[in-house]
Amino acid sequence: MRARVWLYPGIAAWHMVTLLKNQSGKIKQLFAVAHRGWSSLPVIVRLEQTIWNTSIFFDKKAGAYLLPLKAEVRKKEHILAGDTVSLLLEIKP
Repeated sequence: MRARVWLYPGIAAWHMVTLLKNQSGKIKQLFAVAHRGWSSLPVIVRLEQTIWNTSIFFDKKAGAYLLPLKAEVRKKEHILAGDTVSLLLEIKP
């Protein structure tokens, strides 16, 4: 999938990617029983040459899952807010 990187408003400037609503709906439907705290799901992410374990979080306001991008990954892949990135997600139920 391709998505734009944005900054989460708040004290900590987390860089995020929002999954598409239709993808989020399918994920929520298929993996609802696997949700953890804060409606999170564990995932494996591949972004360019970097692969890491993390979680996606369902945001009721957006009606979609959010993927936080670690600073280490952003630095390695030279990613800034406003960039469009390609990534693959694998849900780990």
